[in-house]
Amino acid sequence: MNLSLDPEAFRQLGYRVVDALAERYAGLAEAPAARAATRSEMEAFLREPPPEQGSDPEQVLELALDPVLAYGLRVDHPRFFAYVPLPGNPVAPLADALASGHSIFAGTWQAAPGAAMVELVTLDWLRELLGLPASTAGIFVSGGSMANLAGLAVALQSAEAAERSRLVLYASDEAHSSIDRAARLLGVGLRGLPTDSDLRLDVDALADAVAEDRAAGRHPWCVVATAGTTGTGSVDPLPELRRCCDEEQLWLHVDGAYGAPAAICPEARELLTGLEGADSLIVDPHKWLFQTPELGCLLVRDGPLLPAAFSARAAYLRDAAAGADQVNFADRGIQLTRQFGALKLWFSLKVYGVAAFREAIAHGLALAERAQLLLECDRLWEVVTPARLGIVTFRLAGPAESADERTAALVPALMADGFAVITSTQVGGRIALRLCTDNPRTTAEDVEATLARLRALATAAR
Repeated sequence: MNLSLDPEAFRQLGYRVVDALAERYAGLAEAPAARAATRSEMEAFLREPPPEQGSDPEQVLELALDPVLAYGLRVDHPRFFAYVPLPGNPVAPLADALASGHSIFAGTWQAAPGAAMVELVTLDWLRELLGLPASTAGIFVSGGSMANLAGLAVALQSAEAAERSRLVLYASDEAHSSIDRAARLLGVGLRGLPTDSDLRLDVDALADAVAEDRAAGRHPWCVVATAGTTGTGSVDPLPELRRCCDEEQLWLHVDGAYGAPAAICPEARELLTGLEGADSLIVDPHKWLFQTPELGCLLVRDGPLLPAAFSARAAYLRDAAAGADQVNFADRGIQLTRQFGALKLWFSLKVYGVAAFREAIAHGLALAERAQLLLECDRLWEVVTPARLGIVTFRLAGPAESADERTAALVPALMADGFAVITSTQVGGRIALRLCTDNPRTTAEDVEATLARLRALATAAR
């Protein structure tokens, strides 16, 4: 049995991996933003029986680089404007490698006191940057979907007296799909509410729904507000929702997965007023804090509610019980065995400083505003929603019957040659193209060239 590499072979393989990453970063702008492959092509590349004997690590690495990693959407590409891009930064994967290579078990203080302390410090940095009080406690998880699930599980502590079948969770029709999944997993009812003319959760509709549900014998319990919707970058009216939740004794959970970090920028701070009033708040550092996936974060204002929701005792863990001044993060979330994800955010903030992150977010905000200006100056297009938190939506001008179909057709047409990637969404029942500019490596020239390519495709298709 041999499950090791001699030190020199390990070094050579590691150097080759780092070289491959450095080459990728250096050539990313010149590479296509997307490279498609069919299932049959991938089968031909990769299907084989389980290998009984091992292979040369260098050959396996080459296979991993191409085809495994060479195809698909490059979500960190400067002309990837779809979804919410995942720009990353060069030191984050190195920190990931360090944490993985040291086999860090980040579930208990006993197993990794240094890792636990870094997580506590990094959580406090986020708490301070987002304006939450010192009573707040948190945990890093895999991403926004898991953070939303965990946050709503904590919120259930405020509704213990009610049967879950009677509980009602409220969210707008612009809320993230993970809210629906979380409601189903937790066994609570989800009531979708309309949005106002700015695509924000309608506070009056919320108040009416709460009254209606109480009259019907249901138990209103929690409101999910979104600080940066995936579709249009809208921010629900957080101060008004806080007042409504106080009046109705409801928990306010804020999904700030991608949008919340913009609060560190003066340009977006007013838009995100009220973020600090959340009972629970989630953030995805692998989005607008430029970390590699996976990394999400849950922050809870009343910190002791985290272990109240998740702490579990087992005889085999008695030796790992945390002391009075220690934290076992297994008591704050669903996982016992968990990665040391905090290291890459801590590492990145230490290497670059908060100012660099602030400038990078401001750059994304400015690019979306630049895109809006270019679109408004071109009669071919109609801006649907203005630039908000780095997102602008638009469509071809003209009657819905013809414009919607032609607008939707531009998404695959643009992706066909891999030059750039955008997505479509629906706003007010009509198709719109959506441009998200949160990558700090994206330039004004990238935005202009992508819009010019879209214009050429639209004109050619007439």
